[in-house]
Amino acid sequence: MSYDSFVVKIPGENKGNIFMFTLSTCIWCQKTKELLKKLGVKYSYVDVDLVEGEAKGEVVADLTSKNPDSSFPTIVLNDSRVILGFQESEIRDFVKGK
Repeated sequence: MSYDSFVVKIPGENKGNIFMFTLSTCIWCQKTKELLKKLGVKYSYVDVDLVEGEAKGEVVADLTSKNPDSSFPTIVLNDSRVILGFQESEIRDFVKGK
């Protein structure tokens, strides 16, 4: 990924690969980040609106490959499952291993 330098990594308990495409101004993105932090899990995210240069095209292409509507947040779990929007129960279930 050429946008690696824009990815923020939050430490915590490893419950699988949790990666989010977010916007810096999105309230639902903030709520999702707060939930993951409260749950104490490790996750990474990229604020798509803050990515610059050639990396912008790559991050948008990655986002649309997972979510053609490009809505936020787009949460990718273990590189396969995708949760669109702030879906608290789905996120909690994933973290619990359900």
